[in-house]
Amino acid sequence: MRLRATSLLAALVFAVLPASLEARADESPTAPAPNAKPEAQEAPEPKTPAELRTELYARLAASSDADETDGLVGLLFSAYAQSGSDAADLLLERARKAMGEKEFDAAGKILDATIALLPDWAEGWNARATLRYLDDDYDGSMADVAETLKREPRHLGALMGMSHILEARDKKEQALKVCERVLAIAPHWRNAEKTADRLKSAIADEEL
Repeated sequence: MRLRATSLLAALVFAVLPASLEARADESPTAPAPNAKPEAQEAPEPKTPAELRTELYARLAASSDADETDGLVGLLFSAYAQSGSDAADLLLERARKAMGEKEFDAAGKILDATIALLPDWAEGWNARATLRYLDDDYDGSMADVAETLKREPRHLGALMGMSHILEARDKKEQALKVCERVLAIAPHWRNAEKTADRLKSAIADEEL
């Protein structure tokens, strides 16, 4: 949208400019008025949450530094929490607070309301997947992870959650494959690298 608006503006300027120059060809140049103020530049439109996530995924793929990657992952997790709805964002904040205080029933009700309000928001499902994991409901958590990934296939939190659930179910090789999928998205993310190394070591020990 911004690109089309800029192109249209440029077209209008170049259409008007020749006539303007012709009319003023015989005029001597004049200095700008002493108190003239520069024209205010139009501020760029803020990125949508989806645009921000796309940009961060691209930066993660190009990153070759673990510190930079960790920082980008933090920004991505913050971007996941931006729904575009103030009401949904507030509900998520309250749910996370309740989870931190181990008030799981209250958090569950808030997240149910969040999902009902904004069913296409991946983070609502992911937050409930986290809650169910903390409450040892692995089946429920895995179901919510699946819903998260339908909406945000590269969701790093949901993928890591899936890996942890598979590991808890003693499906280490499957857990490793999911972890490797995470590393394909964020190649130098220390958290995923440590998890992958632990899983490889555990699998190697079982094969001895």
